Amino acid sequence: MRAIWYERQGAASDVLTLGERPEPSPGPGEVAVTVQASGVNPSDVKIRSGARGPMAVALQIPHSDGAGVIKAVGEGVDPSRLGERVWLYQAAYQREGGSCAETCVLPAEQAVPLPDQISIKAGAALGIPAMTAHRALFCTGGVAGKTVLVTGGAGAVGHSAIQIAKWAGAETILTTVSSPAKAAIAMAAGADHVINYRQQDVVEAVRAVTGEAGVDHIVEVELGGNLAQSAQVIAEHGTIAWYGSEAVREPVFSTYPLMFRNITLHGIFLYAITAEQRSSAVADINSALEAGLLRPLIDSVWPLEDAVKAHERVESGGRAGAVIVQPGGGEEKP
Repeated sequence: MRAIWYERQGAASDVLTLGERPEPSPGPGEVAVTVQASGVNPSDVKIRSGARGPMAVALQIPHSDGAGVIKAVGEGVDPSRLGERVWLYQAAYQREGGSCAETCVLPAEQAVPLPDQISIKAGAALGIPAMTAHRALFCTGGVAGKTVLVTGGAGAVGHSAIQIAKWAGAETILTTVSSPAKAAIAMAAGADHVINYRQQDVVEAVRAVTGEAGVDHIVEVELGGNLAQSAQVIAEHGTIAWYGSEAVREPVFSTYPLMFRNITLHGIFLYAITAEQRSSAVADINSALEAGLLRPLIDSVWPLEDAVKAHERVESGGRAGAVIVQPGGGEEKP
């Protein structure tokens, strides 16, 4: 099968290899999927670069997310799943065989039935962004009836968080963006109020929208960089759920103002969530898809030969939505 892989960490142009790899077969409890689309996430490029520590395997086919059709099942897996359209998650986590190949083998529960109305490309954009958004929203019990602030609402996780929050019954959804184009993306996703942080004072804007009450829940893309403003807009008993802190890796903050208001700081690392939390996320994501309230945003689509460019697109910081590589493992249905 054709695949992309690397055997050492470094820049995409230096370490990614395109070639033929042996066709994998599913073991007990596993399925083999003909991959028609492979999602490239920031965690994929960070692992490849070495920013997340040493390689877990000697040879890595990258990408945790993907979508395609089940072509073979292992012992203990219902044969009726053959031919099923699925979206994939955590395909490459501590495993050699990620989704950037014509065939991907992974545990059967990590190949989730994809609703008929959702395209394969959109399916490949679900895993890390949608599941991270779900955990960030539900980490302390859900957001029904609450006021939610999503920072970075045009990013893959933020875009999913706006839509899932709407599906989950949030009363008011605010989001921050960096440009008018990204504001349009966030509004189309369902945000009630969009704040351009390059042109507006975020604290003043949030207070104006909420009548000085602040927000109940923050889905945070940059904990360290935004913590000073978040501390001013989070309401009593509120939660700041963060999944990134790249600009300020070790933030310093005043503990007592948050403690006196019973504020929860909750870190989100998708690979470490429990099996129950994964199952809940998968069920809710598919429910939102079927309800027409979750539609992943696609930034760009690349052929397998341009996997290096796809990785560089993710690293550029200029994307809006998911970056997709097409391994060429079969054709998507019209």
